[in-house]
Amino acid sequence: MPSVIVAGGGLAGLSTAAALGSAGYDVDLYESRAFLGGRATSYEAPGACDQSETIDNCQHILLRCCVNLIDFYERLGVAADVHFYREFVFLEPGGRASTMRAGLLPAPLHFAGSFAGLKFLGLADKLAIARAMLAIRREHATRADLDQISMLAWLREKRQTERAIQRFWSQVLVSAINEDLHRIAARHGFQVFWLAFLARSDSWEMGVPIVPLGELYSSSAWERLGSVRLHLRAPVDRFVVEDGAVRCAVVGDSQRQADHYVSAVPFERLAALAPDVPVPPFTHSPITGIHLWFDRPITDLPNATLLDRTIQWMYNKSEGRYVQLVVSASRSLVDKPRTEVIALAVRELAEFFPAVREAQLVKAHVVKEVRATFSAAPGTESQRPTTRTAVSNLFLAGDWTRTGWPPIMESAVRSGYLAAEAITGRKFLLPDIA
Repeated sequence: MPSVIVAGGGLAGLSTAAALGSAGYDVDLYESRAFLGGRATSYEAPGACDQSETIDNCQHILLRCCVNLIDFYERLGVAADVHFYREFVFLEPGGRASTMRAGLLPAPLHFAGSFAGLKFLGLADKLAIARAMLAIRREHATRADLDQISMLAWLREKRQTERAIQRFWSQVLVSAINEDLHRIAARHGFQVFWLAFLARSDSWEMGVPIVPLGELYSSSAWERLGSVRLHLRAPVDRFVVEDGAVRCAVVGDSQRQADHYVSAVPFERLAALAPDVPVPPFTHSPITGIHLWFDRPITDLPNATLLDRTIQWMYNKSEGRYVQLVVSASRSLVDKPRTEVIALAVRELAEFFPAVREAQLVKAHVVKEVRATFSAAPGTESQRPTTRTAVSNLFLAGDWTRTGWPPIMESAVRSGYLAAEAITGRKFLLPDIA
């Protein structure tokens, strides 16, 4: 049985192991931390009276167009632990809600009815957005400069109104790609809207895990995937390369050998692990998750996107008493003290949900993922490495590799499947829906 060592227990490493295990390979996965999932995980956060609470490091969601991520969950037998919502609720300060949902018309007209009724946009905004959507349909497969210009530059070219840019395009894309519009390559913005909003009438539906993220990767899920062994608190320190091939992986005081090796660590750790492999000159974009527990319910909405404020999304985690707030591309919060971030979040939340003013904040937790994703800026696509390296039996996986997608969970899983394909010669990657 061919053997593989995978370094890194995030989604890239886990999807590599899942694919290889299902193909009959003998897989050892080494993760430095005590839990799996990388940046998409959960852990015990300290609580009052010595009581801890399991929280996600940040709310992670998927759309139905993320076909490889869904396939990965199906391989683990946990797809039923993701609930899909068929409405997007946009909230304005003051609490006025607009709901976008698919109607009876086929794609790409399935949003026509609800889009026309969105209250947070004016007629000029809607006409501008409609023109831009038509332009995305025309240009997504033909325009050659989409990796060289920013999404904001393209929106300006298409004469989008300021309100359309801030309340629609930015609200969707900053959350989807974890980057500001002027830093997002237009190709990635196109991809989100083409696949999620235009290609199919259900591809936009938002999936939210109904269990803590860490439970999606529990040991029982791996029993169905063949010979896959998970080693926690056991980082691979480096790969020893001799004569153009990896001879062994150094794990603590021991040397572990296999036929093939996969580096599934973040790009900033690659140099220490594999000095023979060039590191791309990427920068990071942060995400901040803010967890708030109140003494009473503040909302009955399951989730909503919040307009015109720092907070971008609210997720109702427990009967409206525990909510998680998400700020993507959160550079403005990185250096703020925890108390200031919490105060900002409560103050802004009260503008959307008046019940916050009467509620007592019981506890709060702030998670700053400073290195959440690489910045998917113009010009970076050509710098993303492929899974194969100059070292004959060493392969790369990670959302930062050349997967064809921006740095989200779907990209991480695609990278793992691509690494498994390079090793086995078998097909694992599912094609995009369009």
